[in-house]
Amino acid sequence: MLKDRIKKEINDTKILLRCIPATVVSLFVVSVICMNLLANKTLLQLDWIALDGGILISWLSFMCMDIITKHFGPKASTRISVLAAMINLLTCLIFFAASIIPSNAGDYTVFDEIFGGTWFILLGSTVAFLSSAVINNFLNWSIAKAFKNNPDGKTAYAISTYISTFAGQFFDNFIFSVIVFVGFAPVFWNGFYWTVLQCAMCALTGAVAELIMEIIFSPFGYRITKRWKENSVGKEYLDHINKREF
Repeated sequence: MLKDRIKKEINDTKILLRCIPATVVSLFVVSVICMNLLANKTLLQLDWIALDGGILISWLSFMCMDIITKHFGPKASTRISVLAAMINLLTCLIFFAASIIPSNAGDYTVFDEIFGGTWFILLGSTVAFLSSAVINNFLNWSIAKAFKNNPDGKTAYAISTYISTFAGQFFDNFIFSVIVFVGFAPVFWNGFYWTVLQCAMCALTGAVAELIMEIIFSPFGYRITKRWKENSVGKEYLDHINKREF
């Protein structure tokens, strides 16, 4: 039973990767990798708020997920999210290997510290990203379907992406912050830590920032999904999924 399910998932993913436009997947994967690197730096820390560098690029990840969810469905978007997480893990492994290889060409201490990464940041970002991806994708899909008269309209797209992005980004930031800055940082970073309040405010501020970015860029996302539908992008995958459901 489990073996058959794994085979089905692999087959569905193969068909999806043949159908989904490479540009969106590439931007999505790159944004996930960049989020992991940028999260190493705290941009702002006050008594009531703290922000890490990942906030600068995370909006792109959520926009790509929203586009994929709208056209291919939440399961497809989640499959691509898992793929992005796996590629990120592989990239971090390569970065780590490069950081531990000695060199006599110069002082690469800073390079090694940045690209060598920190295992608990990678753990936190992976858990937070996959959790928020599931929340974002299925919430987006459910809200859009609630617009029974016109689920593919501009209003349905805007409302579903606004709410799902806000919720998904909040949980992404909060889960990551708690795991890294409350759980591990005090132990491994000489007592440096964030309070739970700072984590919550970071998550809230990040969610608001993502919502603003979503409002700015959602018209572009809507046009992309509309163009995909007009050009029957991903027909093989959509037919495959619809045939199995019926």
